Amino acid sequence: MKSILLIALIAIAFTARVQERNLAKVTTDLKKSTYGSALLHLVELHSMAGGPVQELIDAIEELINDLEDELEELEFNFQVRTNEHNALVVSLEQDIQDAVIDVNNTQDTLDNLLFPRRSQLQVRIEQIQDNQEANRQNYDEAVLVREQEHEDFEFQVAELNDATAAVDDALALLETLTNPSLLQVKRFQNSLKNIESKIKSRSKMAPMIKALISLASNQNFSDQGIIGQIVDALNEFRNAVVDSINAQTAAEAQAQEDHEAYLEQLDDEYAEFQRQINRVNVDLTATNEKIDQMTEFRDQRDADRKQYTAELELENNTYAEETDTYTNLKNEFTRELGISEQALSVVQSADFSNIQV
Repeated sequence: MKSILLIALIAIAFTARVQERNLAKVTTDLKKSTYGSALLHLVELHSMAGGPVQELIDAIEELINDLEDELEELEFNFQVRTNEHNALVVSLEQDIQDAVIDVNNTQDTLDNLLFPRRSQLQVRIEQIQDNQEANRQNYDEAVLVREQEHEDFEFQVAELNDATAAVDDALALLETLTNPSLLQVKRFQNSLKNIESKIKSRSKMAPMIKALISLASNQNFSDQGIIGQIVDALNEFRNAVVDSINAQTAAEAQAQEDHEAYLEQLDDEYAEFQRQINRVNVDLTATNEKIDQMTEFRDQRDADRKQYTAELELENNTYAEETDTYTNLKNEFTRELGISEQALSVVQSADFSNIQV
């Protein structure tokens, strides 16, 4: 029986020594931090004041509860921030992708549709302007040709009128040749040569006047029958000249009418070319406006892409900093919570009246 009691006393003493050593170790650990030293001071002051142990225990437990609540709130707030961060990252990445798609699609439309369309319209305008230039060249050439033709006509009519006047002079001279002198005959022959000089050699009337000159050169004009034949030939020649004048005058009038109709046709063609240019210019203006609009849209969307990228980078950097802050706070709360639990174990120990800070 004594042996059993001795063993029990030895066990109690051993347990007390173990608890004392554990308490000393916990106290030493608490002194390693400012927060732990402050708690030990609180414990020491409470012990020196002789306050109820349970009151101190309640105070430390309340501190532990506050730390646990703050840690829980920190976890909750960080989870909310993480959800917001993830949602914002997804939204910004989608915005960036949409902006890139808009930029690429717009540039594709510009390169493959609008720029080629503008070039085609510009080439079309140049082609029509070339047609207009050719039209004006034809117009100017037609005017020059008509002026030359009219000058030729006036020259030919003037020649024929001179020839008619010369024939009239020759006829008047013949009327005086009833008993012609050599001088009168010579004058008549000269008048025939004057008629010949008025008629171009290529004229169809040139052979007729040559025949008259040949006939008159061999006559002394004493035979009235011969004179009558010459008068008839001269009248026939004069009629032929007048017919030629009338024919050329009619041809000139027709040529002028045809010329004016041709100029009117050229003017109509030129006006049509101008209408075509106006229509193409309307299309070109609309195309240029569309190019300007799409270029502005492309540039704006590219600016949006850069802005979203900058916002995403800022958000990632901010979240990384907030994550570091959260981690540090969590570690601090966890450390303080552990220290508080150690302090609670000290207070709840069998004897803490000898604690020295």
